[in-house]
Amino acid sequence: MALTPRTANTLTALAVLATLCLTGGPAHADNDPSAPPGSVTTSPPPEVDATSPGLKLADGATLAPAKVLDIKSVVEDLGGEERREDTNSDVTFALQAEVLFPKDSSKLNPDARSRIQAIADEIKAQNATTVRVFGFTDNLGSYAHGLTLSKKRAEAVHDQLASALGSTDITFEVRGYSEDYPIADNTSEQGRRKNRRVEVTFPRGASSGGTQS
Repeated sequence: MALTPRTANTLTALAVLATLCLTGGPAHADNDPSAPPGSVTTSPPPEVDATSPGLKLADGATLAPAKVLDIKSVVEDLGGEERREDTNSDVTFALQAEVLFPKDSSKLNPDARSRIQAIADEIKAQNATTVRVFGFTDNLGSYAHGLTLSKKRAEAVHDQLASALGSTDITFEVRGYSEDYPIADNTSEQGRRKNRRVEVTFPRGASSGGTQS
């Protein structure tokens, strides 16, 4: 018997309906998400019995002292020439050697003084009495040469800081570390530039956790 178009459409509709009833719904491709991207399915929170003995402290027990997490904030200028790092206890400024000194030199250039003055102003604002000035180089050249150069650069920054602060109540710790403690990869010039630096670290004000020896 030949089927009319209407009869054929009716049979097709019945076949689709039977398929949906057997499978419970349309099938998804393997790579088709079963839920909208970004949606999260969570379970309801478990019920807690507030009177449970396991939630009570034993006789004579006390809670541990509250601990303040050490939160670190790092701000770096677009060129990476200067970076400021703040924690609960300390402030650290890292200046790339290129903005402070000529190549392979420990003599401060004219632009360095304004940068160091800004650090001195922050030291005064924090009422710091202990300041660490550490010099670092990249891994090019000998370790011994880097040790000498990093120390001389740290001393040059120290001298300028001491002059800008004009105070004898501040204790300085000045060291050179050559290529030790890199903060970037020495296999690229960009990384080596970051590693050639002088860092100035001092405690935050007393309201932020006191001083550090």
